Amino acid sequence: MRLQTRTSLIRLAVIAVTVPLLMLAESGKASEQVPAKKVFGGIELPSRAAPAPYGFYSKGCISGAVALPTDGPTWQAMRLSRNRRWGHPQMISLLEQLAHDASEVGWPGLLVGDVSQPRGGPMMNGHASHQIGLDADIWLTPMPDRRLSAEEREDLPFTSILRKDKFLTVDSRLWTPSHARLIMLAASYPQVERVFVNPAIKKKLCDTWTGDRSLLGKVRPIYGHDAHFHVRIKCPAGSSGCKSQAAPPPGDGCDKSLAWWFTSEPWAKPKTDPKKPAPKPREIGVADLPKSCVAVLNAPSVANESEVTLGGDATPVTAYAAAQPSAAPAAADPIDVTLKDIPIPLPRPSDR
Repeated sequence: MRLQTRTSLIRLAVIAVTVPLLMLAESGKASEQVPAKKVFGGIELPSRAAPAPYGFYSKGCISGAVALPTDGPTWQAMRLSRNRRWGHPQMISLLEQLAHDASEVGWPGLLVGDVSQPRGGPMMNGHASHQIGLDADIWLTPMPDRRLSAEEREDLPFTSILRKDKFLTVDSRLWTPSHARLIMLAASYPQVERVFVNPAIKKKLCDTWTGDRSLLGKVRPIYGHDAHFHVRIKCPAGSSGCKSQAAPPPGDGCDKSLAWWFTSEPWAKPKTDPKKPAPKPREIGVADLPKSCVAVLNAPSVANESEVTLGGDATPVTAYAAAQPSAAPAAADPIDVTLKDIPIPLPRPSDR
């Protein structure tokens, strides 16, 4: 009850500022006055529309999102108060398929973290990407053999797979061959474009993986990601408003681009000019996103969450993508995006 009360108060507080902000966005006033994260973070349900991602993974939104059930035969959704179980049907289908297939590689089930918000967009905290319903986080903690309570899902701590006493080193007491098999299983699906992991985990895979090493190229090192890994799928076919990411470089990625992460350069603080004050960061506004995102915000909601929740406890895993209508082709918005998820520290390779 206390968790429900706390969650309700947070959502009411966000919604209280969402309506005037959305009106401001619609009026066309300066985007600085409309923090997109507050607008998108205050919407509880997706739009009633065909599924369609707009923009880039770190700068966009999604119409017609569907929800991953909080519980499935081989998964449990975590941090429910965040309301981030939403994604494109192809993303939700992939998660259910991965959860189903995980048992074949010795993993008992998935603890699924953030996917996206009901209409995507920037979040109040936690991510730069996850904005168009094509990203999802999966914990490196195996699913327990019981159903976690809402409070446990809220409070269960992340467990880093790295040693605390040694720089970028996987803890052999925590790491198992099943971790490797699960990550490589995720990379094996053709719709998966990238799997982000901590550089130490990437190195562990480079040093020990004996399976198909061509899949290692999809596994990309990135900051953080030591307690979970991040799965990203491609823009669905026919999604003209979705901006694709460049393909990963050829090869297994176990080269100098990985070695760079084990130098001091990636972790150094950005150099600043002491004579110049640091520029004040500007909030991303609704007007900074693709123009289609205003229509997504203003679109009517579905009646309730259950109407657009796919699968469930007793439902076999199925491929929902084929059953979902594609969005009608729309003119792509001219958007200025970067292919980097994390802007700092700099410099960093451009092949992420």
